[in-house]
Amino acid sequence: MRRGELADGEAAPTPPEGYVPSEGRGGFSTLNGPYFYRPGDGPMAEQAFFAVKRHANGLGLVHGGMLSAFMDGVLAGAVWRGTGKRAVTIHLSIDFLHMARVGEWVMGEAKLTRATREVAFAEGRAYVGGHDVVRCSGVFKLMTRDG
Repeated sequence: MRRGELADGEAAPTPPEGYVPSEGRGGFSTLNGPYFYRPGDGPMAEQAFFAVKRHANGLGLVHGGMLSAFMDGVLAGAVWRGTGKRAVTIHLSIDFLHMARVGEWVMGEAKLTRATREVAFAEGRAYVGGHDVVRCSGVFKLMTRDG
């Protein structure tokens, strides 16, 4: 797949202003994407994806598993921004608040709330337009070179 191309060969529409394709996320995310992120030095990690049919359940709504996987990555991005370390998820808590539909840009943002030497905490939300779709929090094991 080329940058910005969906797994079925369909091109994603132009991302929201300031967002660029995200690369190097691994096979699972590559197949679910493409994902986009907003570069910057601030504390907030910001990412997005364009919802297509393969992201949806039988009702045409973005599947909760897709939203969960997306927000897991957004939270991990916040941990990376805040600590400069890679991390793996220990705990993920998600509240589903509203629906996202095929044909919409799903936006995600998260921030690091606390970090120790070995564990980091983050919270965030996904939204479409003016409404929150999910709110979430996560706990992450910070990785060192030797694991």
